[in-house]
Amino acid sequence: MMKNIKIFSAVSIIGIILLFFQSCEDTSETFAVSQRTAPVLAELNFTKLELDAVNTSNPALTLNWEEADYGFQVVVNYAIQFSKDDTFAEPVTASTLSSKTSLTLSTSELNSIAGNTGLNPFNWADIYVRIVSSLGTDKNEKANSNTVMLSIYPYFNYVFEDYYLVGNGVAPGWNNDNNNPPLFRDEKDSNVFYYTGLIKNDNGDLGEGRFKILENKGQWQPQWGVIEDEGNDGFKTAGKIAGNPTTQAGDPGRFGAASTGFYSFKIDFKAKTYTMEPFDATGKTSPASLSLQGTSTANVAMTPLAFDGHIWYANNIKLIPGKVEFVTDANAKWGSTTSFSGVATDGGGSIPVIVEDNYDIWFNDLTGRYILIPLNL
Repeated sequence: MMKNIKIFSAVSIIGIILLFFQSCEDTSETFAVSQRTAPVLAELNFTKLELDAVNTSNPALTLNWEEADYGFQVVVNYAIQFSKDDTFAEPVTASTLSSKTSLTLSTSELNSIAGNTGLNPFNWADIYVRIVSSLGTDKNEKANSNTVMLSIYPYFNYVFEDYYLVGNGVAPGWNNDNNNPPLFRDEKDSNVFYYTGLIKNDNGDLGEGRFKILENKGQWQPQWGVIEDEGNDGFKTAGKIAGNPTTQAGDPGRFGAASTGFYSFKIDFKAKTYTMEPFDATGKTSPASLSLQGTSTANVAMTPLAFDGHIWYANNIKLIPGKVEFVTDANAKWGSTTSFSGVATDGGGSIPVIVEDNYDIWFNDLTGRYILIPLNL
């Protein structure tokens, strides 16, 4: 009897072990979707919406939809998509939710969505929205809801900071409102700025060849310079920056060059660092004339700085949505594809102007860098 019990126990244990390994072979669930009903987006009780540029955190739009039905109990993902056309050729996903059937967007969120879809600010335009349901982390078994159209009037937020040179080593001298040249903002990193041009220090004096950076023309603060105090701010090719009042209560030290020449200055306001290196301008000739041309404006003659003829400007120029290029007397057309700032090249395309305003426009023919600074946004 005992022998039979031992045999039965051994067989049972082997069976349990086999069952355990079988259960461990595949823990994933495979769903066979035999039926699928797409979500249904509720119609809105209004057709036009003007976005308020002042109260941007207020709710602007609430979307509600009926659940998708996949024929069994399952967690469903919902992607809320917007597009400037009803084909959703280039959809913008506002949010992705799981097992929820409502979403409220603030004014700023909806304004950003409108811009990302390609709608221009300060113009009425139609925007389309739909709900796309799916299953699992891989977003399988997608189903599109009906489409709802809304006419909206987006505003424009100019989110960039602009900075200006001041000092006896650069064009305006120690005058904070003397057509001060701007720094040229990096087209990909809005914290990084450049200036390549002439810095004068004919005597090699420690008090000459100096400059600082202002955030607003006509105002001495906020201002930026080196971390060392004035008097201990010897000529350096790299270092840390300081700002009054951003990093300290007192004024920072001065950037500068020990001798007259062309220099390439780079500053990173996030990393709080700068570099300044000599720039070889040998053989670099400026065009005899330069004008701004395109669908955004009538032809505008650019003026070279008397201090440094490689830096060109045109002040208070009205631009409308469209495109512009910098055209030389030899009919070279310098442009790019990034709005507000970038690096233009000959034949590089047209610079997009996305919002109407009056602009100060600057171009550097040594580097191709340009910046368009709106005056009222």
